[in-house]
Amino acid sequence: MALTTRQRARLSLGIQAGLFIALVIVLIIIIDWTAIHRSFFDIERVRPMFPEIITVGLINTLQYTAVGFVLGLLGGTLLALMKLSSFPVYRWLATAYIEFFRGIPAILVFLALGFGVSIAFGWNLNSLQIAGSALGLVASAYIAETLRAGLQAVPKGQVEAARALGMPAWRAMVSIQIPQAFRIVLPPLTNEAILLTKDSSLIFVVGLTAGAAELTKFGRDGINIYQAGLTPLVAAGVCYLLITVPLSILARRMEQRSPKKK
Repeated sequence: MALTTRQRARLSLGIQAGLFIALVIVLIIIIDWTAIHRSFFDIERVRPMFPEIITVGLINTLQYTAVGFVLGLLGGTLLALMKLSSFPVYRWLATAYIEFFRGIPAILVFLALGFGVSIAFGWNLNSLQIAGSALGLVASAYIAETLRAGLQAVPKGQVEAARALGMPAWRAMVSIQIPQAFRIVLPPLTNEAILLTKDSSLIFVVGLTAGAAELTKFGRDGINIYQAGLTPLVAAGVCYLLITVPLSILARRMEQRSPKKK
């Protein structure tokens, strides 16, 4: 007797579940769990990392990310408005900036601010200034394109209605277009914050003092200091997840609540 569509689906699901369970059992048998524990989860050896990895590494990472995001948001808003300007010079300048900083690796920006600025101008920037400025410069280019798309997604009829009522163009932009654009682009902006959190690890290329260390430096140094395999990197990775997972959940919820286009 031929199987129905539902029965075939259940049979397929049962076969997949059986294969998965069999694979898990095989892995449990053949894996050297002692070596796994020694290489990835040797908590006793890395215990001296705590609480400094939280009170110093995690806090510094949050600071670098926050400063970079705020600067990126301000710069990105300005660039987005310039990109939509009727004055061609503004559009050209915004386009040149966006293409440049989207086209080069972020690590070059960190190196330029960490070493190039000091050599060229004699400015000695601290770690927060370097990380915040580098992240802000790069984030501005990406956020600008995100905001530009959000501004263009706002129905033109609302702006035209405001202008018809005598509202100046700048006021219509500030009170009508920009607030709605930000509501539209909140999910991708949250994703940009996640990317900045991970990119903050690039600050290690300029050298850091103990008080300015972020999570990646704690993990990298811990490998040599504690002789605990990759456990220090696992600890640093968990700390990163404490930041990125809540942001990911927030982004998904905002995407679900955002109005869908018909």
